[in-house]
Formats: sequence, C-alpha cells, structure tokens
Amino acid sequence: MNDTQPTPSERISLWRRLRRPSAKYSVLTLLGLGIVIGILAWGGFNTVIDATNKEGFCISCHEMRDNVYAELKETIHYTNRTGVRAVCADCHVPKPWIPKMLRKLKASKEVWGKLTGSIDTHEKFMAKRLELARDEWARMKANDSLECRNCHTLASMNPEKQQPRARKSHEMAAKSNETCIDCHKGIAHHKPEGMTEEDEE
Repeated sequence: MNDTQPTPSERISLWRRLRRPSAKYSVLTLLGLGIVIGILAWGGFNTVIDATNKEGFCISCHEMRDNVYAELKETIHYTNRTGVRAVCADCHVPKPWIPKMLRKLKASKEVWGKLTGSIDTHEKFMAKRLELARDEWARMKANDSLECRNCHTLASMNPEKQQPRARKSHEMAAKSNETCIDCHKGIAHHKPEGMTEEDEE
C-alpha cells in the first residue's frame, strides 16, 4: 500500500526550503514584490467592491431597474429640494468594512436568484416581493437601521422644524429604542401586497 503522506523529515525539509532565502533573488526584492502584489490585489478588490456599489451596477438587471428602481424614482430619496440623492447602496449596503463584506457575501444569494431566474419577470417578482421585503426589513432591524443612520440620526434632528406627528413619533422612538425601519417601511419603495399587522409594526 502506497502512503502518500510526507514523512516528518520531508515536512521539516519543505519548511526549511520555504524559510531559506532565495538563491536567485534578495530578500528585499522578494519583500518589495510581495508589497507591490499586495497593493495591486487590495486595490483591485476595492475597485470591484466600489463598482458593485454604483447605481448603474444595481440596476443593470431588469429585475431591479423595472421594479424597485422605478418606485425609488417617485420618492423624496430620489428627487428633493436639496438635490441630495440616495442610491441603492446608500440604503442597502453598510459603510463600515466588516458589515459591508458580510452584506456582499449575503448578496451572492441574490446573484443566484438572478442566475436561476427566480424573479426574472414582473409577475415572479411581485409574487416573491413580500418575502424579499421581510428579509430586508429583518436585516435592517437587526443592524439598527445602520444604513439609514449614515445620513439620519435622532440626535441631529431639530424637532422644532418637524411636523407635530413626526416630532412625537421620533421622541417615542428614542424612548423605546425603536429603529428607523420600524416606522418607515415603504419610504423608498412601495409596500408589498399581503402585509400583515405584524409587518406593519
């Protein structure tokens, strides 16, 4: 019977070879090359991540462009008196690095949905819309509406400039530790059909 496992002496020999300086290149050359490759790899990775946060990338598939993006264009987050526009990533991708990477990993499920055609028609999208919305509401609730708070915080609001109902709601939210998505479902997209009282809470 052939044993393909390296012997202890072979393992030690391999380790020594890895630790030994190269006969052809200096340690400084190898270190410099490693740094350059690392910078290029990191820059390339960040370029790809940045490109996937652009509005053009998000609406490059008709599932988004013809459904939720069309709805966003009807809201104050798209057109308003100040000219400040929120793009898809502003609301759906956290800015801090670790939460952003976790969100990108989870987005692979959405890519799979695109590849398999689970929402490739308006009818399929609408049939799955409540499930998709519930997933997103749960995600935002779990991270305390982190993306909303990149632009809006209770501490920076001026209650005197708010309508009485909004002022009262924000004061109650601060006292009860509610998060933005608890009250603001449907702020940027239509509410799905079939929502329950629990969804509205």
